[in-house]
Amino acid sequence: MRILFLACLRANTGNSTTAQRIRSHLEAAGHECELRDASAVQSPVEVANLISERKFDAGLAIHVFKAGRFLLDNGIPFGVIFGGTDINEDVKNEEKFWVMGTVLEEARFAVAFTCKMKDAAAKYWPQAISKIHIQPQGILTTPNVSFDIDTFLQNSEWHERDPSICLVIIGPTVDPVFTSEVRSKLHNIDGVYLVEEIPLADVQALIKRSFAVVNSSLSEGMSAAILEAMDLEVPVLARDIPGNAAIMNHEDTGLIFSNPTEFVKLAKRLMSEPDLKRKITNNAKNYIRSHHSWELERETYQNLVQICLTDGL
Repeated sequence: MRILFLACLRANTGNSTTAQRIRSHLEAAGHECELRDASAVQSPVEVANLISERKFDAGLAIHVFKAGRFLLDNGIPFGVIFGGTDINEDVKNEEKFWVMGTVLEEARFAVAFTCKMKDAAAKYWPQAISKIHIQPQGILTTPNVSFDIDTFLQNSEWHERDPSICLVIIGPTVDPVFTSEVRSKLHNIDGVYLVEEIPLADVQALIKRSFAVVNSSLSEGMSAAILEAMDLEVPVLARDIPGNAAIMNHEDTGLIFSNPTEFVKLAKRLMSEPDLKRKITNNAKNYIRSHHSWELERETYQNLVQICLTDGL
């Protein structure tokens, strides 16, 4: 089967990593899966022409609004995967909410990463509840064993300082204005560093050597960075938002904070209580093994595409 797979593919982001992983699942089942960047699509007509020219049999999209809308009314069966901002933020916009409802009405299936995400979607679009399947993200960490962290640090300004604690912010520039604001705030702050995007395997190598991973997002679907840290047995401190709370239990598989004061308090506890750190990392590793199987994720997507997308073709 030839499958058109739409997702926002900015390099070294969670969406891109998830899309690449799911594509590998589908290709392992013998499908031809062409991954296209939804953020580069100019109009539905462009996708319609692509489907006609490339003779796609089915479609798949990550993010119901940003990508799913381009598969509407194109004559091929398709499925969608909730991304996070669609169910957390886009539902607040009346026009986007209506479009997402239409996408879910036409879609053969939808995938939510968590029960809470499915419950939220069912509240907004109760008619689609039978289509929504829960499949957490599968995790398979492969940190770069040859990554030289000492050289990486020496190539930055860090070697000029010797702080006892530092915070490293790693990631691509998604919003240039926001990135500029962050850079200006960090200019005169010691111990906090902003690093441009680096390959996933190198990020995982850095995570593995870190004391902890911090997630301060205001909105998440399911953070791959959190799951990767848990798999690599590195403790996580995360903001108390639904997407994070769905995969972490406070003081059991991670530490959850609501404000900066709580964050500092919990970070100090993590530094001074080795038994707490040991308990959290052990429990988190076991949680990943039990709930975020890469093999089960592969089986789920292969089955959904085979059964749901071929129905009625």
